[in-house]
Amino acid sequence: MNKPWNPHAAARPSPSDASDTDVRDAAIARFLKVRGQTEALARDLHPEDQTVQSMPDCSPTKWHLAHVSWFFETFLLVPHLPGYEVANADFAFLFNSYYEAAGPRHARFARGLITRPTVAEVADYRRHVTDAMTDLLAGADEETFARLAPLVEIGLNHEQQHQELILMDILNLFAANPLRPAYRPGRLAMTAEARPLAFIDYPGGIFEIGHAGEGFSYDNEGPRHEVLLRPFRLASRAVTNGEWLAFIADGGYRRPDLWLADGWARVKAGEYEAPLYWERHDGDWQAFTLNGLNPLDPAAPVVHVSYYEADAFARWAGKRLPTEAEWEVAARGLPVAGNFLDSGALRPLPAATDDLPAQMFGDVWEWTQSPYVAYPGYRPAPGALGEYNGKFMSSQMVLRGGCCATPEGHARATYRNFFYPHQRWAFSGLRLAEDA
Repeated sequence: MNKPWNPHAAARPSPSDASDTDVRDAAIARFLKVRGQTEALARDLHPEDQTVQSMPDCSPTKWHLAHVSWFFETFLLVPHLPGYEVANADFAFLFNSYYEAAGPRHARFARGLITRPTVAEVADYRRHVTDAMTDLLAGADEETFARLAPLVEIGLNHEQQHQELILMDILNLFAANPLRPAYRPGRLAMTAEARPLAFIDYPGGIFEIGHAGEGFSYDNEGPRHEVLLRPFRLASRAVTNGEWLAFIADGGYRRPDLWLADGWARVKAGEYEAPLYWERHDGDWQAFTLNGLNPLDPAAPVVHVSYYEADAFARWAGKRLPTEAEWEVAARGLPVAGNFLDSGALRPLPAATDDLPAQMFGDVWEWTQSPYVAYPGYRPAPGALGEYNGKFMSSQMVLRGGCCATPEGHARATYRNFFYPHQRWAFSGLRLAEDA
């Protein structure tokens, strides 16, 4: 390690009034809460669990823990905290994800080869960064604090994204382990039956979508702009496991007429025959979850399906997937409440409310038929942070709503998640739509 950073190396100006102190105290409390939530997700994992990489799309837990610390170190501490020295000069190469402007980096597919630094050394690195960030927030002058606040918020939302990725990636890792370890062991309670599926009418017209007003948003959520929608109907809840079983029983994975060409090629190659993590035991389907291997709850939302599978199911059902504009128009004004990470369920739950539409937030990310492209007038920010979203606006599809692994307070109606159409390890499901 390089010379440790000394928080007493230089004097820091103190906040000048009580209101400023309250703002800073709230900022520090939020920072520490998010950092603590990340560490809590790794608390029950063995060091061996945190080092292995199950596939190129995944990253080891240890890498996630270090990367989000590198983010704060690179974009806040190095440029803004006088006297700060990086914990280890090699960490920039090891834990940079995709920021070309921030320098060279280790290949993503080989992150599982990073056996050093150890899990304990990464924990030390996190404490080093957390202590320095706390000092920066407490001691920056008023002008600097105001300038840093948006960067801190980006860093915290970035860390919350990696909290979800930690769970996605550890589930994929444990599913590949022949011992079938459970991240948080537990048996699932079965639901008698799903709530009836209905379709809610929405009028056509010109609507504004995209983020506006106060509160955090990513740059890809704007600018706010007008869209023209035809009248449409949206399903009252997400598609369930029971409905997916009917799709399988009716030959859904054997009918080329239901599939886009790229999706059907993957079916023929043997990649898709059921949602990811489904297994057949003694003729019955079970699913491997963060709680271990459990029988399917037919009333719970289907999860871990690709865009290609979601699109094929919608065709089979005589419906379609909603556009992201339709989804956002239907979701605006609804409370951003649902089965998120903080509920502790760690799995999608059956719709449990009479308010319609249900499950718009939480449970499963919902595939839309919209490609991930820039909104009219979008311009990425200059510098390395401009690489956060804009450079990925090609060949991916948009999902909306958050999931059971999304931290509470991280989702909103304008949030645009995106994955490649073949990917399934996210907590991705679907909701049906149709033209009115």
